[in-house]
Amino acid sequence: MEKITIRQAVPEDANFIAQVVCTAIASEEGLRSYCGEEYPKVIAQIAEAQGTQYSWENALIAEVDGKPAGGIVAYDGALLHPLRSKTWDIIEQHTGKRPNIADETAAGECYLDSLAVMPAFRNKGIAKALLLALSEKVAKMGIDYVGLLVDADNEKGQSLYKSVGFTYVNDSDFLGHKMYHLQRKTS
Repeated sequence: MEKITIRQAVPEDANFIAQVVCTAIASEEGLRSYCGEEYPKVIAQIAEAQGTQYSWENALIAEVDGKPAGGIVAYDGALLHPLRSKTWDIIEQHTGKRPNIADETAAGECYLDSLAVMPAFRNKGIAKALLLALSEKVAKMGIDYVGLLVDADNEKGQSLYKSVGFTYVNDSDFLGHKMYHLQRKTS
């Protein structure tokens, strides 16, 4: 039986966090349009920095027998604008432009931005373990809800989130996609 361990990320995890974010976004075209051709390098720089959306501070890493297997990135929705500002600063250094993206969260929830399990480690309960660990972390932060947006067509994702207690809040349109806003109470 493989042992799954969940831990707080550290700055040295930046490249793996970038891999998690890129896997979760799953659109090279979208990543290139916002971060440029060297998007993995840009996202790794964002992950290594403090006070950004994808900062190591906001990430948990799942390891299986000591090997990074998956990760989750989530942040206090009340901090979206300052986190986004520092994130956009780094993107602008690389591309010369600042993205213009609608707000995907707000105060009152910890926003689950990215969740991914590497292909070799899928179907082992790692995503559920990360979601439950995040919920515990968020409860300790004093935030009552974890929220996320899931593509309306992503039935597998919706099923995963519902299996650990996420419920439908409302419809949302994000980056031109119909999404469902789901939340999970942390306590």
